[in-house]
Amino acid sequence: MKKVESINSFGKIKLLADSRRMDILRLLMASPATLTHLARTLKQSPAWIRHHLLMLESANLVEVGEIRKTGKVTEKFYRAKADALLLQEFILPKTKKPALIFSGSHDLALEGIAETLSKHVTLLSLPVGSLDGLVNLRQGLCQISGSHLLDENGEYNTPFVRHLFPDRDVEIVALAHRTQGLILASGNPKGIKKISDIAKPNVRFVNRNAGSGTRLWFDSELRKLKIPTEKIIGYDKVVKTHSDAAILIANNKADVSLGLQAAAHQHGLDFIPLFEERYDLVLPRENEKSLLPVLDYLQTARFRDELNALTGYNSTHSGEQILL
Repeated sequence: MKKVESINSFGKIKLLADSRRMDILRLLMASPATLTHLARTLKQSPAWIRHHLLMLESANLVEVGEIRKTGKVTEKFYRAKADALLLQEFILPKTKKPALIFSGSHDLALEGIAETLSKHVTLLSLPVGSLDGLVNLRQGLCQISGSHLLDENGEYNTPFVRHLFPDRDVEIVALAHRTQGLILASGNPKGIKKISDIAKPNVRFVNRNAGSGTRLWFDSELRKLKIPTEKIIGYDKVVKTHSDAAILIANNKADVSLGLQAAAHQHGLDFIPLFEERYDLVLPRENEKSLLPVLDYLQTARFRDELNALTGYNSTHSGEQILL
């Protein structure tokens, strides 16, 4: 099976932004070709092809794979050095302070941390849910992740980190315990009391993205209650954050969602608590130095005061390291 290689060099990505060079590279990914063959296929002069081939060769994207001699004629067959390419590169702000990417489950306390530390570090959020956040961390697409994944044995996060990082030295730090439950329209006009009420025919639900800890918990409950997702109006209506879900309910575009008590409180909505969870920050130890402003802040009284001001948050174990 042929393989895909990643490009995370901005210089190479810039080189391939030229459609002419991209056309040549894609032809060479399909099969080796001579300069003459490429010129004929692309209906360009050999000199034009040579110019772009040299640029691709200097960037280590193509190479001479074979040289054939027929009488006095010598032909060079060029080939791409990869069968396919995945282009990925973050474009970050250019400032004196470090810019760090967080990817994982949305959290309101983290938003506060980012604002408080904004003079020292730029913390950028890529909310994708707990599971995809850990995958992004594994792939080097962020420096830190946030997770609240519960396994079948009632253990938070550590089984998933062990599985995804068997060969990496990874640190887990408790951020907070948070209360999750049903976020409801003010006054709860639909009379929703429990998870099974979400399946009533007059109830509009807004869901969280697949792979988020909240979505995984909800889907598990539906299986236990034997409620088909087809019975839930809005099961396929997805948002990436607790705040987005709360805003839809506040604007009367949905009746209920599963989410944080703090998000419900911020938007003046009703709330029925269902469970408390542990939310952890996950980072490779190699990133620890760049994340020191964040890690140090977790140990301060100011952080605990700000955390305890969020409805449904508990700071008792905040900043503690979780053993793998």
